Amino acid sequence: MLKKVLVANRGEIALRIIRACKELGIKTVAIYSEADKNSLHTRLADEAVCIGPSAATKSYLNMQNILETACITGCDSVHPGFGFLSENAKFAKMCEESNIKFIGPSYKIIELMGNKSNSKQLMKKAGVPVIPGSNGAITSLRDAISFSNKIGYPVLLKASAGGGGKGIRKVESALELEKTYNLVKQEAKAAFNDDEVYIEKFIENPRHVEIQILADEHGNVVHLGERDCSIQRRNQKILEESPSTILDESLREKMGKAAIKAVKASNYTNAGTIEFLVDKNKDFYFMEMNTRIQVEHPVTEMISGIDIVKEQLRIASGKSLSFTQKDISFRGHSIECRINAENPELNFRPCPGQIKELNLPGGNGVRIDTAVYMGYTIPPMYDSMIAKIIVHAEDRKSAIRKMKRALEECVIEGIDTNVDFLYSILDNEKFKLGNFDTSFINKEFNM
Repeated sequence: MLKKVLVANRGEIALRIIRACKELGIKTVAIYSEADKNSLHTRLADEAVCIGPSAATKSYLNMQNILETACITGCDSVHPGFGFLSENAKFAKMCEESNIKFIGPSYKIIELMGNKSNSKQLMKKAGVPVIPGSNGAITSLRDAISFSNKIGYPVLLKASAGGGGKGIRKVESALELEKTYNLVKQEAKAAFNDDEVYIEKFIENPRHVEIQILADEHGNVVHLGERDCSIQRRNQKILEESPSTILDESLREKMGKAAIKAVKASNYTNAGTIEFLVDKNKDFYFMEMNTRIQVEHPVTEMISGIDIVKEQLRIASGKSLSFTQKDISFRGHSIECRINAENPELNFRPCPGQIKELNLPGGNGVRIDTAVYMGYTIPPMYDSMIAKIIVHAEDRKSAIRKMKRALEECVIEGIDTNVDFLYSILDNEKFKLGNFDTSFINKEFNM
């Protein structure tokens, strides 16, 4: 087993990793920026090292400083969490060259699956259904117009190296494409330092359903069921649940098998997620692969009883999965709500500041993943998510009621949050009936 892990992240995911390590008897080193000197993850790790100034580029994205810290503190591995360097092939390669285990797939796999156009080509060869689109990157506006005319509008113009909902534009016509093409390339360059773009057919009002997978270094692969992530605002997930209301057992089995096929085609190891779009006819299409742990992983843990972060650590230690697909069963229904420091009434404007009063919900079947506490000051330079509330109940109706009860108990004073907005989603009749898709928030809340 790994002996000492440097946790290359902050906030609730850093705490999540530290807790899993402690329960496996693994020592931890937390890194933090000057803005995070009072953060909870620095207190709960065995050691904590300031990695740089507040700006992420000089701290949590400073690969050289992070690796030097890992070496100085005697770490044999690095867990990147999600965001920051979690899908950075260069950092994973630097870890490998420094003889430090990167807890995730190899840098070659991150490079392969991180390029959306290349990964689509691989999925096609593997027999995994993909969204109709360009064969690789589009290299000129002329080619973009020609291809879009061929498959028909609307289309999506997407950054090849994109992720997190960035670098995506819906295009309705050739005229609009002329205006958008260079803009998306500029956005891609700014966000991902890569201006490659590709084109996909726009799937009207799909469901966004993803399959969680685990793959060890001995060729064993399992999936842990699906998560429905269709409740989104500007391509950013807000609420996730499992199981999905659009899947029956037959479709669930087909998508699970397709996810495993995708993993084996890429020789993937560790935890990952295959993301699909499901259309109104219940046809599904590969969208992308996330080569890391995801924000919404607790939903899967609640219904499967499997600790995904511990499995990541075991896989990185060279151990085989201790279970097969036949051993995995799912129980009940789980929902996760992301609590953000933002004001929904002011176009979801971020709201950093000091938490002056805090009461987080509890009770049977309620899990809170957070790093905030009374008196904690939320810094303005990082993501606005401050907590996740996850509930588990015997069925979906009960899970919705439990989450509403949990949100009613949630008191966070001193800052604005999206708690009331989340409650209004759960209270929506269409949501309660499972009648929604990725356009749900825009339609139901006039956004």
